Amino acid sequence: MSYHGQFPKTRLRRLRHNKNIRDLVKETCLDVSNLVLPLFIRHGSKVKKPIASMPGHFQISVDMLENEIQSISNLDIKNIILFGIPEHKDPLGQDAYSDNGIIQTAIPVIKKIAPHLTIVSDICFCEYTNHGHCGIITTHQSQPDVDNDQTLTLLTKQAVSHAKAGADIIAPSGMIDGMVQAIRSGLDHVGFTHIPILSYSVKYASSMYGPFREAAEGAPQFGDRRTYQMNYTNINEAIRECALDLSEGADMLMVKPAHTYLDVIARVKNTYPELPLGAYHTSGEFAMIKAAAEKGWIDESNTVLEVLTAIRRAGADFIITYYAKEAAAWLLKSKPSKF
Repeated sequence: MSYHGQFPKTRLRRLRHNKNIRDLVKETCLDVSNLVLPLFIRHGSKVKKPIASMPGHFQISVDMLENEIQSISNLDIKNIILFGIPEHKDPLGQDAYSDNGIIQTAIPVIKKIAPHLTIVSDICFCEYTNHGHCGIITTHQSQPDVDNDQTLTLLTKQAVSHAKAGADIIAPSGMIDGMVQAIRSGLDHVGFTHIPILSYSVKYASSMYGPFREAAEGAPQFGDRRTYQMNYTNINEAIRECALDLSEGADMLMVKPAHTYLDVIARVKNTYPELPLGAYHTSGEFAMIKAAAEKGWIDESNTVLEVLTAIRRAGADFIITYYAKEAAAWLLKSKPSKF
């Protein structure tokens, strides 16, 4: 084969020489519309409490939401996910499914300020229980553990109450067996057949959640969550988990964590290419980049955009990330790459 006397790689270099051409032929796009910003809503008034391990993030009371939502809208962010910190925690996490709960109160306020925002509601109990686990605790063989079936009943109540408040997407995150089927049945029974379920289908028992547990005040008070979250050594199990959730009625899938699990994202997307796939760029992944940037060891904006693009390249259709606001600002400014 003749290349007119030139090395084949020369053609690739020609495609990289000019920024407009590089943009023209790039294979993966990262856009603000791909980002979902987490918000932590807490009880009280006039509260905007900094989260020490997550610079730039706060626990915010409902009455302080207007400025935050306006800043989000100004950055053209269209998607948020909500986590609640109630005033009172108890063994059943009753605020999670109370019609007067913290998230049920916040959703209508947000909708009034910014009706265009898509609200994803996290459905779990770790932030609401006084023991910090993702469901009702029972004793099995002298060891405390989550009672799967009793938890399903409460998850369904929580999902329905959040849907009634105006949530657009229900996102169960506890890795409780049968959670998608129970929630789908509960939503359909009261007429919410149009609300999709985004399941945390692939959620690993990861070390990358530490800052979140401070932010949501939901650290387990005993033991850990390895009995219901996945072993990080496994990838075939991820495909089985997805298959189970899809059989139960999940509309979208998620992998968590994200940038340390790119192989899992790619495997899930290759297996289910027709389904929307989310990836959760976790608090620990955020904190590692933030800490290195504060030390001056890396260029923050280029690093973040590279990591988020890598998550998209692996197959994620959208990314839940604590860098959503900064990334949106950088993308809107079309900051040129240094490469």
